[in-house]
Parts: sequence; structure tokens; C-alpha cells
Amino acid sequence: MKEKISITIEEKTLEKIDSVVDLIFIRNRSQAIEHLINMALGENRTAVILAGGKEEDSLMEKDVYRTTAFVKGKSIVERAVRVLRENGFKTIYIVARHKILTKIFEILRDGSSFGVKINYVEETESKGTADTLKLLKGRVNSPFLVVFGDLVFDRINIEELWKSHLKSNSIATLLLTTSPVPSEKGTVKMEGNKILEFVQKPKQSDIYLVFSPIFVAEPDILNYEGSSLEKDSFPELSKRGLLTGHLSSEKEIHIHRKEDLKKIQ
Repeated sequence: MKEKISITIEEKTLEKIDSVVDLIFIRNRSQAIEHLINMALGENRTAVILAGGKEEDSLMEKDVYRTTAFVKGKSIVERAVRVLRENGFKTIYIVARHKILTKIFEILRDGSSFGVKINYVEETESKGTADTLKLLKGRVNSPFLVVFGDLVFDRINIEELWKSHLKSNSIATLLLTTSPVPSEKGTVKMEGNKILEFVQKPKQSDIYLVFSPIFVAEPDILNYEGSSLEKDSFPELSKRGLLTGHLSSEKEIHIHRKEDLKKIQ
């Protein structure tokens, strides 16, 4: 049962509270206050932002990488950190090459101004996303969220994805959406919430259910062989019945080129 109370709050604090209202999951100021209190009192969740790979592949223009490009006045990585904090993720690892980490650090510092603790993990070489993620081995010992570094995912219900994984008996739970061009994505065959098959960028496919690059995983995923999550880890987990999916009606936005920035602006 909810109880109505009266409180006095500084105007600047109230502005920050109002910024949490998205009119989708948090519809008003009261829900925003309740959400923020629950997050502050709740568990300290861990998230990983994967921004690995060669620096030149991520470069959009001089000194601007995909993760540090600005969308509506905020960099993509800052938007990601704000969304993660609002969902209770207070420990955040960012994995990337040296130059990208340096630019990200200029924006986020240690994360204290965002209410989080940011840990920077430098990647020197990698053959794929699994190799990049394995740099977290020994650093995480509980379920963790993974988001790719070139995403805008403000509208994704991270809380429901997290809960879905905790209810499953799986190594990883993938966020799933639909795509008219499955050959550009990782496609999945499902029964219930179990992913029976994962195929990365099939040449031809009549399956339009695809992987959105956000997922929750157990630390055990770091022990699987293979350099790529999409080509090695996920297919192997699906064969073993250890991969589940969570369907989202909302979609993330990928920022790969300047044209992508113009579309979202």
C-alpha cells in the first residue's frame, strides 16, 4: 500500500528528478522519486560497456569515436552511464583501446559525478567480442549486464531484461527485437524463452527475430572458448540449452556513421 507524503526538495535536485521521467516506464514525478529511492537502496549491480576493437574502425571524425560522439548535447557513453545508473548499476566497467579510453575518461572521470564507480579496462588486442569481454575474468563474480558501446538505448526496459535473466536457469539472456534485414544481425530460433539456435548474419533467413546487442550474463560465460560472442559463445550456449531471450518492443539505435547521428538528432 502506498502512502501520500509531503517533502521539501531543492529546485536543482527536483530538476534532476524530473529528467528521469520518460513518459514510458516512469510517467510522473512521484514514480521518478520512488524509482530513484529504490535504486539507491537496492543492490549494487554491475554493467559492462564493450567498446573494443581497433580505434580506427571506431573513428567517426578527428578525435571523435562512436562512444564519444554527441547526441542531443550528451555523448553516447554518458547517455549509457545515466541509463545504467537509473537502473541500479553502480559499478561500471568500460573496455576499449587506449585512445578511446582516454577520450571517455575526459567525459566521465571516475564516475562519481554520475553516482557510479567506473573501472577502465584497456584492450591491447582482440579477435572478437568474446576476447574483449574475457578481460573481465576475475573482476566480476555475479550476474552482469553488457551493452555495446555504440548504442543509444534510452527506451529499452533494462529492469525487465535483468529480472528475466534472474528467473532463468541460463548462462546468458539476450535482448531480442525484430529486423527487416536479418542477414545483418544475429538471428535466433526460440521455444518459450529458450534460444534453440543462434546464427550470426545468415546469408539467407526467414527468421526476423534478432539479437539486440544488450544482454545479461553469468561469470561462467567468460570461460567459454572462442573469440566471438556471436559466432562462438552464443551458438555453443544455445546448443547446450543455456541461452535464453527477452523480447523487447523497443529498439536500440546504433551509431556507426555521421548519418546515424543526423537521423537521431
